[in-house]
Amino acid sequence: MWAYHYDTLSLPLPPGHRFPQSKYRLLREHFEREPGRLRMRPAGPVGEAELALVHTPAYIRAVLDGTLSAAEVREIGFPWSPQMAERSCRSVGATVAAARAALAEGVAANMAGGTHHAYADKGSGFCVFNDVAVAARLMQAEWAQQQRGPLQVLVIDLDVHQGNGTASIFQRDDSVFTFSMHGAKNFPFRKEASDLDVGLPDGSGDADYLAALDQALVQIEQRLAERPPGLAFYLAGADPHEGDRLGRLKLSHAGLAARDQRVLDWLARHRVPVALSMAGGYGHDLTLTVAAQITTLTLAAQAWADWPRGA
Repeated sequence: MWAYHYDTLSLPLPPGHRFPQSKYRLLREHFEREPGRLRMRPAGPVGEAELALVHTPAYIRAVLDGTLSAAEVREIGFPWSPQMAERSCRSVGATVAAARAALAEGVAANMAGGTHHAYADKGSGFCVFNDVAVAARLMQAEWAQQQRGPLQVLVIDLDVHQGNGTASIFQRDDSVFTFSMHGAKNFPFRKEASDLDVGLPDGSGDADYLAALDQALVQIEQRLAERPPGLAFYLAGADPHEGDRLGRLKLSHAGLAARDQRVLDWLARHRVPVALSMAGGYGHDLTLTVAAQITTLTLAAQAWADWPRGA
């Protein structure tokens, strides 16, 4: 399975900053030691034309030129730097590459990404450009250029925080179905309307979470019966874990693995290619976050190996 990374481009963050960028390096280093079925590649950046499929020209230029206002920088959550701009373009590039690989081979991954709080005209919550939104629009455009008809896209967002930016971008676009299951009382405190939202109470554990996910997948199957998706994006956040600083849910490591397996099995059963992003994860013990994401990628690689290819 192809997996794309860009963690060698580090952000110059102040001491004690809560953005856990070291987890991406730790994840890559694990698979360098034990690659299994993963084939890793560094991701290249997307350009302004690709970003403009989703983001406003003024916002794109402000990020690339370093002219964001102080308020815009505060909302994003880390300071502007040339590395921040470049890394943000590579984050989108990794998800674009994963989407292309998924369409060709069934399953692929961005080893970071999942920047679902980014809106068309602003960033938020450690998200600058919305990687999934740009990749979805670009895959639809490339699909149309190949005269293959419309490409219906499904976004399965299981980060513990609602995918508010993604929901806003696609609110009036029936070609992209957005599903977010998240902590009802967690950030963002003003939610957007996804096509399907499931808000969970603080403290929800494995059984309640998995039951809610099963019900949601049934609803998605029913609602998309007449327009089955040709591509899915799965934001497999590790932050529902019980050891997460920001999650407020109580999933065990086994519960997160069961979540991932349910999603991957459902997509394989319906033959929907999937590009994964790792999304959030802010463990008190960061090794637990990395362990959860290692499991996610290992399960995804097994799903790639088992993908129902052919007629």
